[in-house]
Amino acid sequence: MQFNFRCPTRIFFGQKCVDKYSSELAALGKKALIVTGGSSSEKNGSLAEMTAALTREGIQVEIFNEVEQNPGLATVYRGGQRAREMGADFIVGIGGGSPLDAAKAVAVLAVNEVSQQDLMAKKWSNEPLPVVAVPTTAGTGSEVTPYAILTVDWAETKMSIAGEKLFPALAFLDGRYLLNLPWAVTVNTAVDALSHSVEGFINNRATPFTDLLALESIRLLGRLLKTLNPDNISLEEREELLYASMLAGMVIAQTATGVIHALGYPLTYFKGLPHGLANGVIMKASLEFMAQDAPDRVQQVVKALGCTNLPEVGEVLTKVLPPVNLKLTAEEAAKFVSKTLQAKNLANCPQRPADKDIYEILKASNLVRM
Repeated sequence: MQFNFRCPTRIFFGQKCVDKYSSELAALGKKALIVTGGSSSEKNGSLAEMTAALTREGIQVEIFNEVEQNPGLATVYRGGQRAREMGADFIVGIGGGSPLDAAKAVAVLAVNEVSQQDLMAKKWSNEPLPVVAVPTTAGTGSEVTPYAILTVDWAETKMSIAGEKLFPALAFLDGRYLLNLPWAVTVNTAVDALSHSVEGFINNRATPFTDLLALESIRLLGRLLKTLNPDNISLEEREELLYASMLAGMVIAQTATGVIHALGYPLTYFKGLPHGLANGVIMKASLEFMAQDAPDRVQQVVKALGCTNLPEVGEVLTKVLPPVNLKLTAEEAAKFVSKTLQAKNLANCPQRPADKDIYEILKASNLVRM
């Protein structure tokens, strides 16, 4: 048996963990730029609690609250400029995957004045500033990964930057910040986390350790997706979702993702589907494709989800996800296939999909106009 595993992030999990462990922030410097979205971090209390913690530790705070869903390069460049102007020592990302990923890119750009092409090609020389991650959704697991996913218009897709130093130095996970999330956001992000664990488990880079984490995450998410009451999700259930998402993030930090993400990105970029929903709508058909080469692995996923077969997995996803009324033209489908085949993470698939396989996933997911 051989494998390597890395997760250098110090994780604090539990209610009021920001307040309890605020002393950990002091070691990172005297000036912090908080990177967040427009309003959610204010509403859920995370921004106020982190600002109070930083202030208590004698750390000067400024806030950059311009991060949109699926953040673009212009946004993170503005954030990088703001960090340089204030002389930030570290960056604090608060929010869902978008602010957390944006925070990592801002940490790079705070100390590297490089072109967009060089940023995406990882051609920077100075190490990024330390990042503190405070997730307020349970989906991306970005708080424990070395990736930042950005929308790149000149490539017409979402792309990632990666590096050991993009692992957050600290992560604070508090389920209270998720209590008022709408059902659509809750389920879309949960299915995003599920796609991470599934793709990390059925993956050429999977190891015994990542398998352990992935199956635990899949088991938790399978149970929760079947039992959550959209109108009454408890704090304990929110914590379980956050925990499962964190485990899934640890998995893909080692394995990266696969065909579900590769095909999900064009659905998000061109059609505006939320990332988790895009992954969820193609998950069953993607598993059917994976079963051609890794039937035992797919069956383990089905079992961990508490299902008996793939049709039942599809039924669970259809029941919880918002409906998708989308039909691609033949031209659009061909473009999506072409974009998907360019994704580097397809190399992680036990069987690398061909163009006909990608098209069949779209077709089997009822996304192609017939």
